[in-house]
Amino acid sequence: MHTKEKVKAKKRLGQHFLVDSNIAKNIVDALSLQQRIIIELGPGMGILTFFLVQIPDKEIHLIEIDEEATAYLRAHFPSLDNKLHRADFLKIDIRQLVQEPFALIGNFPYNISNQILFKVLEYKYQVQEVVGMFQKEVALRIASKPGKKDYGILSVLLQAYYDIEYLFTVDEYVFNPPPKVKSAVVRLRRNNCIQLGCNENDFKMLVKTAFNQRRKTLRNSLKTITFTNDIQTMDLFNKRPEQLSVEEFVWLTTQISTNFHT
Repeated sequence: MHTKEKVKAKKRLGQHFLVDSNIAKNIVDALSLQQRIIIELGPGMGILTFFLVQIPDKEIHLIEIDEEATAYLRAHFPSLDNKLHRADFLKIDIRQLVQEPFALIGNFPYNISNQILFKVLEYKYQVQEVVGMFQKEVALRIASKPGKKDYGILSVLLQAYYDIEYLFTVDEYVFNPPPKVKSAVVRLRRNNCIQLGCNENDFKMLVKTAFNQRRKTLRNSLKTITFTNDIQTMDLFNKRPEQLSVEEFVWLTTQISTNFHT
């Protein structure tokens, strides 16, 4: 496997190329392989791709925004030529590439990692699994459980639909150029939730409103929202948002007055 840098890392794209093949193999090995289609986001010079193409009976798609990296990948993985898409993941309609469920994998650019995760939520009925490298701080946040300081908006929104595992931490020196932060690999697997049991837009707005003032109790942070049945007197409203489970946020959303608009 070529680990020597052949593509110049571009700061504007948040590129830090993983150069440790053992870690790359561990990332690919974390896939459950239950999906026939695997999409790799931001393959760069293909250190993950090298292991992905060795998996039998899988359709591999690569999405890469960088023209130089795309040319490198075409030269080194000619069998994937018609599955290599030069595109901005945040802007494309994934359904135009693949129609069936898929797994997403990648060393995700840290400067857009939150946006990538919101895109995953947008396509949650197709994205059955995600194995990705994130900034450690983001990885801790999305895998955090209620009651922990890292638990926040992304934790709740993602855990409504995914079971999330923090797999392992990755040091800076295995990248070229090294990032200024620790990294971590996380796995998201789709849970059994088909319908939340509440209005999804209201759910998102409620969670964001609560965490916008995360040090306050819900009685204060949610005072702009009108609830039915005068439920603000309940003990639940004495809690801070990081103390609530996904199920409690869903229940609160069902209690929003019908005049609430997002």
